[in-house]
Amino acid sequence: MATLSELKQQLAQAPTEALLAALAADSRVGAQNLLAQYERRQAEAEAEAADLDYRRRYERELWPQYPHIAGIDEVGRGPLAGPVVTCAVILPHDCALPVNDSKQLTAHERERLYPLIMSQALAVSLGVADNHMIDRENIYHATELAMGEAATHLRVAPDFLLVDAMHVPVPVPQRKLIHGDANSISIAAASIVAKVVRDRLMTMYDQIYPGYDLKDNKGYGTQKHLAGLAEYGVTKIHRMSFSPVREAAKH
Repeated sequence: MATLSELKQQLAQAPTEALLAALAADSRVGAQNLLAQYERRQAEAEAEAADLDYRRRYERELWPQYPHIAGIDEVGRGPLAGPVVTCAVILPHDCALPVNDSKQLTAHERERLYPLIMSQALAVSLGVADNHMIDRENIYHATELAMGEAATHLRVAPDFLLVDAMHVPVPVPQRKLIHGDANSISIAAASIVAKVVRDRLMTMYDQIYPGYDLKDNKGYGTQKHLAGLAEYGVTKIHRMSFSPVREAAKH
């Protein structure tokens, strides 16, 4: 009879029907635990594959006519400080990365997926609207312009755009998807890249402008951020068109 260690190694390599049947018939508690763990992993993998297939449905519908589909998303419309970062990503048709809405992933999961997206994507491009553009254009239009910048600078010209809830001011066919980052693998990939890039940028700004807790709040109007505004005033990256910043600047 094979040892539990040997059975574990066989399961990790290429489990056969005979091996699984043998495990099911094995009365040892350790063998039953190994089988339960294997079945749980298989169920998780099947659920992940089904989720990925579901989030690929818009791309699958469009790929025959538009082989290069760019997903576009933004991060940072709500914060009081820092830029809006937008991203456009064109994925290969066989991409199997478990991407999802960046807000549904942990920071560790986003950091793990980021280099995989960057290495597997056919093209990735960023667009940035800094606080000055946001103040000048308003937050919505500044985000549109940054999305246009991301779409325009892709090294592979997109045939079609899938966009998270916005219109991109470029002459390319496009579809606006509500909750696009949870419904399209291309938009999900773009949301992860944009989120990782902006988070790293705000962590850097935390070193330049200490006292606002930018590393943790990423520029959002948390209690610590508002306390920093009250004590230290407005920095060069704050959005003057946002009322908490405007009020802080008066004092």
